[in-house]
Order: sequence, then C-alpha cells, then structure tokens
Amino acid sequence: MGQARDAILDALENLTPEEFKKFKMKLQSVPLREGYGRIPRGTLQQMDAIDLTDKLVSFYLEAYGAELTMTVLREMGMQELAEQLQRVIQRAHFIDQHRQALITRVTDVDALLDALLGSVLTNEQYEAVRAETTNPNKMRKLFSFTPAWDLTCKDLLLEALRETLPYLVTDLEKN
Repeated sequence: MGQARDAILDALENLTPEEFKKFKMKLQSVPLREGYGRIPRGTLQQMDAIDLTDKLVSFYLEAYGAELTMTVLREMGMQELAEQLQRVIQRAHFIDQHRQALITRVTDVDALLDALLGSVLTNEQYEAVRAETTNPNKMRKLFSFTPAWDLTCKDLLLEALRETLPYLVTDLEKN
C-alpha cells in the first residue's frame, strides 16, 4: 500500500460507526475539484473502511483522495484527525520532494528508463519518454506518470537514481 492510502485507512478506522456514516454522507456534498465526479451514493453506503479507502484511491488517486478525506474530516469538525492525516501525507517521498531538481539535473535519463522498463514503465511509456528531445523534457514526461505510481514505483526510481547518479542523490539528500 502507498503511504497516503495507509494514512486514509488509518483515519477512517479511527472513526466510530456513527462518524463513519457521517463521513460517507459528507463525502457526497463537499465541493470537488474540477474534472472529478462523485462516488455513486448506492455504492458508497455499503462500504466499510477498507473498501472506502480503496474506492477513494482508485477514484481520486492517492494525493487527492487524501486531500478529500482531510476536507471531509474538517467539515465534520474533526480537526485533530485531519491534521494527523496531513502530517503523514506531508512526509513526501524523495522523488516528490525533489521533482524540480531532478527535472533540471538528471543527465542520464536513458539509463533510468532502462532500469525502470518492465518493473515501473510499460513499453509505451518508455518510448514516450525516449521520444522527448531534451533531458528536462524526458524527466517531465517521466514525472507525468508518477501520479499513478505507488510507493514501490517511486522507490524503484530512487534506487535507479542511486545507481546511475549517486552524486546527485547524495547532494539532494543533504538539502
């Protein structure tokens, strides 16, 4: 499981049955970001904490699912639980924390791609990144796939960076 998914599940499991019922009701009424739809009410009412966590992550992806969970908790007046969830989420992965530096400073993108092919990237994704003309554009294209990645995929990218550009990882870890 991803870090955000685990944090969402922990938050939902800390709700009483009555609070959990209220959470599902509020989830149907909070404003959503443009481009997102609502989980159908009939489906939502039958879910337990694990099912709802899976649905939030599959429907909204981890980051927005966690943000939405925090919004609903705040609407319910559960500030402390929302803040606890936010603290867990803010402990971002190295890849997310250093996105901009990686885009501008990675010089051997092809070696990264070779390391990620099959385990993280599909052939189509691999070819799409390779088709870009500059290293920063290749890295931007690579990062365009990360919203769908779980923690394991990000860890594999970090490991590939450590193998191909150890000096860069060391430098970024100091910051």
